[in-house]
Amino acid sequence: MPLQLSQKERMFLQDLKQHEQLCIQKYNKYANETQCPQLKQIFQTHATHEQQHFSTVNQILSGQVPNMNQGQGKQGQAQQQGQAMQMQSGQPSGMLSQASGTFNQNDADLAKDMLATEKYISGTYDTSIFEFQDKGVRQALNHIQKEEQEHGEDLFNYMKSHGMYNIQ
Repeated sequence: MPLQLSQKERMFLQDLKQHEQLCIQKYNKYANETQCPQLKQIFQTHATHEQQHFSTVNQILSGQVPNMNQGQGKQGQAQQQGQAMQMQSGQPSGMLSQASGTFNQNDADLAKDMLATEKYISGTYDTSIFEFQDKGVRQALNHIQKEEQEHGEDLFNYMKSHGMYNIQ
């Protein structure tokens, strides 16, 4: 039996779909603009996740409740690989950047913009989750929101390690 969405649920999903589309575009564009190979990898990995989110939202819009057990292994592996790469390549350059206090301003601007975007989208998912009747849909949206938070954490950690995010 296909999922019956209310008009409000459908409107939330259309908004989320547009947000995911924008994230994919921005991450891909920024991956081509950044000078830092580590930041490029972060942007590319996140673009892949955003494409998966876009597909999940489309699946819900088509009346199907996503099976959140499918594909999670691959997604989790990709995320772990991205984090491992960050740790390997991030430490030396991060220490250098913090010690010298210099970093590429364009890269900092790209990272800041994506962090702000992730904050906004995570909040949008948080609000949307409460509006859905179907538990499976709420779980799928919650899963995506958790990944959006992880994207924000990746960006924050990159920025902090490169002297772009000063915590006082």
